Parts: sequence; C-alpha cells; structure tokens
Amino acid sequence: MKRITLLLALLPVAALAAAGSGFVSLPGGNFKSALKYEDTPTVKVAPFELQKAPVTNAQFLAFVQAHPEWRRDKVARVLADERYLQHWAGPVALKDDAQAKQPVVNVSWFAASAYCEAQGARLPTWSEWEYAAAADETRTDARKDPAWRERILGWYSRPSTGPLPRAGLQTPNAYGVQDLHGLVWEWTDDFSSLMIAEDARKQGDPDKAKFCGAGALSMDDRDNYAVLMRVAMLSSLTAKSTTANLGFRCARSTQ
Repeated sequence: MKRITLLLALLPVAALAAAGSGFVSLPGGNFKSALKYEDTPTVKVAPFELQKAPVTNAQFLAFVQAHPEWRRDKVARVLADERYLQHWAGPVALKDDAQAKQPVVNVSWFAASAYCEAQGARLPTWSEWEYAAAADETRTDARKDPAWRERILGWYSRPSTGPLPRAGLQTPNAYGVQDLHGLVWEWTDDFSSLMIAEDARKQGDPDKAKFCGAGALSMDDRDNYAVLMRVAMLSSLTAKSTTANLGFRCARSTQ
C-alpha cells in the first residue's frame, strides 16, 4: 500500500517534468560574437539542439528523486553552496504547483551539468547560447535593432525580487526557443573562461583577454551592455555557486 501511495504522489511531478522538456534544432553557422576569440571576427557554431525552455523545478525535482545524491540535504558542499535549492519546501518537496512550473534556480553548475548528463545532454557553450539568444521572434539576428536592444536592457533594469513567472510563457524566437531573455540568467558550460585567455601566459594582460570583439566592451556601450552584464556575472561565479535568479537549460550536439 505504501508503494502505491508513493507512486500516486509522484505522478503530478512526473507529468509536470515531462511537459516542455523538448529540444529544438538550430542550424549553426558563422557567428559574430561579442567576445574576442583569437582575434577572429566570427566563431563557427556547429549545428546543435537546445532545450526550448529553461529546466523547471518539477523537472529538477524528478532528477533529484532519481539521483538522491543531489538532494540539498545530501549534496557534497564542494558541489553546491549552502543556498542550493533553498527555495524548495523540503529536500524533495516544492511549495506548490506554481513553483513546479517556474524555472529552477539556486542550482550550481555541477548540479546543472549532472542534470543535463542524465538527460543524455550537456550545458550549452557560451557561443551556442549567444547564437540562440541573438534571435527575436522573426529574425535569427536582431542585435542591430535598437528597439530589440532596449527591450533586453529593460529586463536587466528591473529588480528580480518578485516570484518568477512560469517557464515557457514567452513567444518563441525565430529558432523556436523561449525565455532566453527576461526570465533568469543561465549557466553555460564554459562560464568560467569567458573573460580568460586560452593561453595562461596571457593572464593579466587586458588586451589579450578573451573578452570582446570590435573594440572595447565598455560600460557606456549600450549596444553591448547586456552582454557585458551577463559575461561579468557568469565570470564572477564558481562552479558550486548558486543564486536566486540563475537557472539553466540543456543542449545536445548533432554532429
């Protein structure tokens, strides 16, 4: 009887976890990044798949139930700090159905990577994320549009103190991806190298840092200010860090 009761209790979580977990295909190609990569004007992004929406609390709860080593009361502190999943009602319990549909936050890079690996996927690279995030609802690269840039900057200027909306509310962009802007920050696989040169001998030389393209990315450069904020935020973290506005989505290679 206990086993039957437990299975019935898990059914809503399983159903919510399965919803919105699909991937969409992105064609890739040559892409002009805001970061400087070995002084080249473009980076080559291979075709890949990206999760349509950020991972939700319900999806991550299903992962934690299947992999109890990632419960907040059992996880090793070298893999997640003390704020890990602190917004949940308990180690394997959410507050309500509304929270189940919200993007999961307070999750470390280690935990996000483990989740994606369990799905046969991985975290997207910065280039993949930036490539997908350059699109608006109708164009694959809307970055030169001042109105679109202002819309992105408008989100960065709003305080993030209220409850998060549920994932998947935004209109999909031209690739079919949702919520890349205006919901939460997102982990990338290479988050810790965004402001670091590939060659260790170049460390400490700001002119050789892998930081920007087409000149300095300065605080008064409104065209690139949102990118600067995101790169600076990600680069300030360690792999065990968690914050109340940082989530993730998974990617898969197709080649």
